[in-house]
Amino acid sequence: MRLLQFGLLVSLASGLAAILVYITGVTHLYDNYQPSNEDLKALQSLQRNFQKCVRANGLGLQAVSGKDYCQVSIYFPSDTVPKWKDPKTGELEGLSFDFNLCEAVATWEQVRNSTTILTREFIDALPNGWEEYAWRRINKGILLNRCKNKTLCAEKLSLVLPDTPPYLPRQFGRCAVIGNSGDLLKTRFGNEIDGYDAVIRENGAPIQNYSDYVGKKSTFRLLNRGSAKALDKVVELDETRKEVLIIKTTIHDIMRKMIQDVPIKNPVYLMLGASFGSAAKGTGLKALEFALSICESVDMYGFTVDPGYKEWTRYFSESRQGHTPLHGRAYYQMMECLGLIRIHSPMRADPNRVVKWVPSLDTIRAARIASDKLLRRVGAGSADPLAACSIIGKQAQRKSRALTNIRKVAADHKKFVKGVTMYPLEHSLGDGVLCTVPA
Repeated sequence: MRLLQFGLLVSLASGLAAILVYITGVTHLYDNYQPSNEDLKALQSLQRNFQKCVRANGLGLQAVSGKDYCQVSIYFPSDTVPKWKDPKTGELEGLSFDFNLCEAVATWEQVRNSTTILTREFIDALPNGWEEYAWRRINKGILLNRCKNKTLCAEKLSLVLPDTPPYLPRQFGRCAVIGNSGDLLKTRFGNEIDGYDAVIRENGAPIQNYSDYVGKKSTFRLLNRGSAKALDKVVELDETRKEVLIIKTTIHDIMRKMIQDVPIKNPVYLMLGASFGSAAKGTGLKALEFALSICESVDMYGFTVDPGYKEWTRYFSESRQGHTPLHGRAYYQMMECLGLIRIHSPMRADPNRVVKWVPSLDTIRAARIASDKLLRRVGAGSADPLAACSIIGKQAQRKSRALTNIRKVAADHKKFVKGVTMYPLEHSLGDGVLCTVPA
């Protein structure tokens, strides 16, 4: 009887201990997500500076805080006349747009630490990467039976799939992203653009005959599906034939044939990027995302961001049907007032223009830590960037690249992350990043 009682007591004690361990673990996890007073102060500071920045630099735009520390609305002047209609509902575009600063700060900081080029290393490290992901980056990949024949899928991707990332975060200093807006013809930005360390262009935008306005230099060109199918024509746009071509969609048999038969000697890659939902879309935003993943600072030209929008124009062809121009202008203003980019336009043509009230790097860093907690992101509460690694794999063998041969800022970042490479997990905002670690 006593033995039975002793056994019951032991079982009860074990059960209580397990419950205490569980409660302690949950409490610790909850504490990681619980913002401190300092965190809330950081978000309040971000909100205040953001509102002042939009008022000072937004050419009539106003930012108003929302229901919590993250929400903000950007308003257009009441006399603004919207021109764009939703093709599904027929409704005119609104004059106010809601944004979540916490999501923006956390996501863009993640972009700045990640590589945005698809690599074999990423597919190999991603659980079921070939069966669940690789075929999605091949045109009509659904016919490949989820890459059951891995060799066939690897062959189709081989011309655009490097083993390891060809670029590092902060590898370039000052970068310029050039849009295709007709506003470029209002200001001769050419010489200014050619002074950047790297220039990123979009789709089939020409350089010849427009160099006074758009410059001659071109380092990268981001392509949508339509432009990628005309690779043979795209490579002729840069007379140096050294542009790196980055396709944001899939590899197509037509592209493979052109790369092999023309032949196209330019490097060609597929882009791997974060998903920003419906907040902003299009090649322009993806070009900015790519630039922020490899550049220390990013300036943008040729986006329709000034008041008085009437129709979407391109500097090299007839007007076209635009998409959410006011929403885009508000989003890019948000990016500028978070210190991500600097806008250049006919009404902001001074190359020495200072963006007033832009939050400091320390404010952004503190707000990012606070945002991760509120959004309950992987690694929340940690100043260690590697805490966000939700999937960890081994790095493929890399060609030795002496740190003395790259910019000090890039080398310092590489040391800070201990040589780890971070990849965004597409369509999984908040779920961390895939990290490959040195073998």
